[in-house]
Amino acid sequence: MFSELLREDQSRSPEQRPRPERSRTDCPILLTQRLVLRAPHEDDIDALAHLANNANIATMVARMPHPYTIADAADFVRRTKAGAIGKCVYAITTADNGAFIGCCGVEPQEDGRTVELGYWLGEPYWNQGYATEAAQSLTDMVFRTRDVDQIDARCRVMNIPSRRVIQKCGFQFQATGMVQSLAVGGMVSVEWYRLDRRTWVSLKSWGNIG
Repeated sequence: MFSELLREDQSRSPEQRPRPERSRTDCPILLTQRLVLRAPHEDDIDALAHLANNANIATMVARMPHPYTIADAADFVRRTKAGAIGKCVYAITTADNGAFIGCCGVEPQEDGRTVELGYWLGEPYWNQGYATEAAQSLTDMVFRTRDVDQIDARCRVMNIPSRRVIQKCGFQFQATGMVQSLAVGGMVSVEWYRLDRRTWVSLKSWGNIG
């Protein structure tokens, strides 16, 4: 990635940056070339409800209901503030005008050494590289500020664009499996990918990922 992802410790290599205690839960604002990733707030509710009320999105993620209402959006913002949805949830917004375009986040797993990455974008913002830009920024933040060994990501088998995002971020295929989908109302097939810390360090920079 060509822009700065964090405004701290820029002079050190990823290997040299300190790895804080695992209990750290603060989530810094992340800046990329075109995006600002920040905490969701009440001003996002209308845009969130409008973009998320889309079966093309809901059927590709595990825990998004469909239809998606203003009440659902308000509850999402409330729960993120309470820390009830993972430990680090971001609104994805554009740097030029602050428009809300989607969400991303990471959720700690039971082993204490792994987090899972998730993301979605409103359909008007697909195929413009925003998802990759956000996912790379969030991945870098996790490895630079969390004491974790690896990040997992999953996508539906049929979700070719999401698979492409995951692969562009350096994640490697692990297995296929089944997960419960709220919108579908049943189990769906997914692919499981993983990026470990050593692989992330070896990449040196996101520019080396095709």
